[in-house]
Amino acid sequence: MNGQTIEEKEIHLRDYLRIINKRRQIVYTFFAVVFVLVVVGTFSTTPIYSASTRLLIEKAETSNVMNNTEFYSYDAEFYPTQYELIKSSSVTRKVVDTLGLDKNLDSYFNIDPKRRSVITKMAGGLSTFIATVFRTKGLENLREKEDPDKKADAIAKTISSGIVVTPVKNSKIVDISYFSPNPELACSVVNALARSYIEDLLDLNMSSTKYTLDWLTKKAEEEKTTVAKSEKTLQEYQKSQNFVTLENKETIIPQKMAELNNRLLSAESKRRELEALYKKVQEVTSNLGNAENISAIATDPTLQSLRQQIIMAEQDVTERSQKLGQKHPALIRAKEDLDSLKMKREQEIKRVIESIKNEYELAGANVASFKKSLAEAKGEALNLNEKAMEFGVLNREVETNRQLYDVLVKRMKEQSISEKTRTVNVLIIEKAEVPSSPVKPRKAQNILLGLILGLFGGVAMAFFVEYLDQTIKSPDDAEAKLGVAVLGLIPLVNSGEHDVDKIVMTDPNSLIAESFKAIRTSLLLSSAEKSPKRVLITSPGPGEGKTSISINLAAAIAQTGYSVLLIDADLRRPRIAKVLGLSNTKGLSTYLAGASDMDVIQDGPITNLSIITSGPIPPNPSELLGSKRMAEMIETLSEKYDIVICDSPPLLSVADTLMLDNILDAVIIVTRGGKTSYEDVRNGLKSLSGLKAQVLGIIINALDIKKNNYYYYQYKNYYYSSDETSDDKISRETKKAAHKKKV
Repeated sequence: MNGQTIEEKEIHLRDYLRIINKRRQIVYTFFAVVFVLVVVGTFSTTPIYSASTRLLIEKAETSNVMNNTEFYSYDAEFYPTQYELIKSSSVTRKVVDTLGLDKNLDSYFNIDPKRRSVITKMAGGLSTFIATVFRTKGLENLREKEDPDKKADAIAKTISSGIVVTPVKNSKIVDISYFSPNPELACSVVNALARSYIEDLLDLNMSSTKYTLDWLTKKAEEEKTTVAKSEKTLQEYQKSQNFVTLENKETIIPQKMAELNNRLLSAESKRRELEALYKKVQEVTSNLGNAENISAIATDPTLQSLRQQIIMAEQDVTERSQKLGQKHPALIRAKEDLDSLKMKREQEIKRVIESIKNEYELAGANVASFKKSLAEAKGEALNLNEKAMEFGVLNREVETNRQLYDVLVKRMKEQSISEKTRTVNVLIIEKAEVPSSPVKPRKAQNILLGLILGLFGGVAMAFFVEYLDQTIKSPDDAEAKLGVAVLGLIPLVNSGEHDVDKIVMTDPNSLIAESFKAIRTSLLLSSAEKSPKRVLITSPGPGEGKTSISINLAAAIAQTGYSVLLIDADLRRPRIAKVLGLSNTKGLSTYLAGASDMDVIQDGPITNLSIITSGPIPPNPSELLGSKRMAEMIETLSEKYDIVICDSPPLLSVADTLMLDNILDAVIIVTRGGKTSYEDVRNGLKSLSGLKAQVLGIIINALDIKKNNYYYYQYKNYYYSSDETSDDKISRETKKAAHKKKV
């Protein structure tokens, strides 16, 4: 069976019922304790009475005396506040003073014998019990307080803790209840509480109004002085700063800055144009012939006139040269006039270039001048803004102080007019009456609750204990959680009833002997091919009964006619020789050490059973059990005997068992019911993994089968239902199965 199959195993209802049945003592005990406590607590509790009064609480409409209007504002915290006021110490102290509880408290707590509980009557009205009742209600030591004020305050505090305020849903109605062992006290307290609450509201309203008026008057006088002081400061500032001129400047300076900014932009634009023109002019300074290609120079009127004159002079020279000789005086004069005109043109170009340069430099000077003027205007504006801001601060302070003073004066007038108005309206709708029956304890409900809590709590406790218990308790659980077969189980018996170590030989017809015979059958039929001849019996830890299992199982097999050799291979804590009363002067240890030969084999108490005891305890048991001589001995004896059974040390204690596991055919692990944990068995199985021997299964020893009715009746019916003896029946079935295997 793999881990996945184990995890997916379905849990049935009968598994839960089995757990409840197994842990029924826990269920019964828990149920009995809880039920008894509930019953005793219910019938020992002094009856508590409750009286209630009903009030109508609503917030008064708020009046605005200045506008002659009324309105109602929703306040989510209004009703919770009123509930706390009802339970406040000032209200409860008024109740104490009204009823005189600080003087006549004893008269209310002389409980009528008819109202005493059953347990109280049985106790004879002991004063200690009554004091306990008083302590549960918070009234301890009230009558012994010497200071009247402290006593009254303590009673008021106790009353406050017993008040319950319950609002009626979807209404403005509130129920006020008080619980007390005395019905008259409960009625008196709750009625006095309603009246005291109304009086406390009036006192709060009057004291609040008076305090408010006093505060407003004082504050108004302070604000009046503050207003006068701030106004005087503002006036002095206006005089020192000539604030009338300052207001005009606030209007003029922005206009001036805008105009300067526009002029600056225009001057910068003109400067950029002249700069570009000036760069072109500089390029033609060395070659004035190309200067007229620049439009600014070419469009000069003087140059245009000279250009026309030069053209006409050139035409005249051309005509005279055609008609007259080159040395003719008229041609020479015409040429001289032409040269004179060209010289004038060059001079005029230089003049225009110089004019452009002057205009460029003037434009730059204008830009610088406008920037300087604009910076001065900005500085003046900043200075003006600082003065204006300071003026604004002073002016706002005056306005704020004046408004605060006006509000205070207005509030004083409103408060004086509304001094006698109420902010909360409270009406007593129903007065409390003396209760005729107690509200606590609710006996039927408490008993039913005790039954339910006891039952379900007991079941829960049973499952919790079962969860904490990780020991082997049943074959089904063991197979499901460990994944190995359970060869059988041995019932738990009292040590004084039977000698369990050899019960198969001393009482072969007992229930325990039948259990060993059932294990014998499981062992002999454990394999379809052939039964294991060399079987190792071990356990995870000490004290789990492996030696007892080894002796009884060997005896049970020998009773069927098989020759059986039982070897005590536990060379550390041997028991077989002592249990069977055999000599142990020599045995397995002396043979393995070479001190003796095969004469260590002794006859057992019954036919077909031979024994090899452990012999003296050696200093090196692991080396002896793992020696070649041990393997050869087992091989030789397995040919002589039908079955060889070895009782070995515990798996998790020493390594001796692992030495034997390599030379034997099969391993049986013995566990003890209710003691061996699943984790120990898993660790034991893990240590055996990878070795030669096959793990046949586990045996559950000393299991209390009476806690599990299924197994108890299974074994009981099996034992008493047969006409022939169980030993004869199992022997016959075992031999028949063995015969079939040989065939």
